[in-house]
Amino acid sequence: MFQKVLATFGSGGARIDARLLDSTAAPGRPLHGEVLLLGGEVDQEIKGLSVTLLARVQVDGGKTEDLPFGTQHLVGKETIQAGRQVRVPFEVPLPWETPVTSVYAKPLAGMAVGVRAELDLAAAVSDPFDADAVAIEPLPAQKRVLDALSRIGFTFREAVLEQGRVDGARQQLPFFQEIRFTPSPRFASVFSQVAVTFLTSAERTDVVLEVTKRVRVSKTGGFGGRGQDFLGMFTMKPDVDWEKQLEDWLNLLARPRGIFD
Repeated sequence: MFQKVLATFGSGGARIDARLLDSTAAPGRPLHGEVLLLGGEVDQEIKGLSVTLLARVQVDGGKTEDLPFGTQHLVGKETIQAGRQVRVPFEVPLPWETPVTSVYAKPLAGMAVGVRAELDLAAAVSDPFDADAVAIEPLPAQKRVLDALSRIGFTFREAVLEQGRVDGARQQLPFFQEIRFTPSPRFASVFSQVAVTFLTSAERTDVVLEVTKRVRVSKTGGFGGRGQDFLGMFTMKPDVDWEKQLEDWLNLLARPRGIFD
């Protein structure tokens, strides 16, 4: 009896070990892995086994939280025999808006996306396990935009996930990713930052560009400060020269319009 009580609360009880089978993944594609379920010292009843997608997101107040954005249930109510080992494969569909965490196999600073296995024990609280990090590479359309910015001379600064929604955009997840760039020398005196957000679905990829424009100071004192943000939104099309379209929009935005912009 004492042994069964210990098993219920984890000592000598069933354990799980999850691993990913894909070295990289992409938004809208399935992620493959397996969970090894190890029986403990006694037979034990479980209520369920699942894997959950997690992302580290900035929430109100500047804090960060690991928010779930997808769960795959693998096993329902079962009795795991003592000492038994069961391999449970899984295929988790990644949402189209899954954040990019790696570009050309180089991790993006600030990104943390992973998969966590969760074992729900009968007569006990759910037992979560540490998440395994997932390398999410951009889709071809997303790479075109990132490559275009790089060719123009912009350099990657950081990437962040922010809780909330982009005004006027079609958005599925309760958070969005900003991939932030330092402007090229050509635009450095006008812009302090350019951020890219991808809002992708099975049908289309929308690109949101947020440009922080420096506030010019007039000869009589004028106004300085942190600058103003300008949003541009485009839908990717196969025949678009993205390098030219980005340059044209940035050149238009860089034109002086008066003291207050």
